[in-house]
Amino acid sequence: MNQTPPALGRGATWVLTLGGAAGLTAALVLTIEKFTLLADPNYVPSCSINPVLSCGSVMITPQAAAFGFPNPLIGIVAFTIVVTTGVLTLGGVTFPQWYWVSLLAGTTLGVVFIQWLILQSLYRIGTLCPYCMVVWAVTVPIFAIVARTALGHIPNVGVRAVINWRWTIVALWFALVFVLVFVRFEDYWMTIL
Repeated sequence: MNQTPPALGRGATWVLTLGGAAGLTAALVLTIEKFTLLADPNYVPSCSINPVLSCGSVMITPQAAAFGFPNPLIGIVAFTIVVTTGVLTLGGVTFPQWYWVSLLAGTTLGVVFIQWLILQSLYRIGTLCPYCMVVWAVTVPIFAIVARTALGHIPNVGVRAVINWRWTIVALWFALVFVLVFVRFEDYWMTIL
């Protein structure tokens, strides 16, 4: 574990920083919206746009507080770490291997959690939260960057293949989510075309 992690390129560092900032902003807005909704049950959140894109409908479900508190609070902590990592890396700070492995553990949990939230949104709740989708969209690329940095030195053929094809895998993930969203709400999309 004492090996030096692969250098994080400038583009990857910016993706970490800006992706983390976008996720942090979405988590902060969702937290404010949730607390406003708790204070005033008649409040209509800014992200409640139509019957399909409505975070207000998502916020009142048990899935929105999977661990007993609003999910966006997890995002505030997690994305703050990602933004800090990105900014420090932009400033020339290098982190030891154990840091990247720890960050990979956290981002892996984040990816698993958003997969569950996507399935819940599509097939249980039946509504999409726009700010949540921002979190979905930035978490997977952040994971890809962190995985490459944490595991890029491992000579295992399988790991190397996944690392080398990470952006293709990310693109396929986006395509799959897009198709699932389109198919799940196809009737609604057809009414607005």
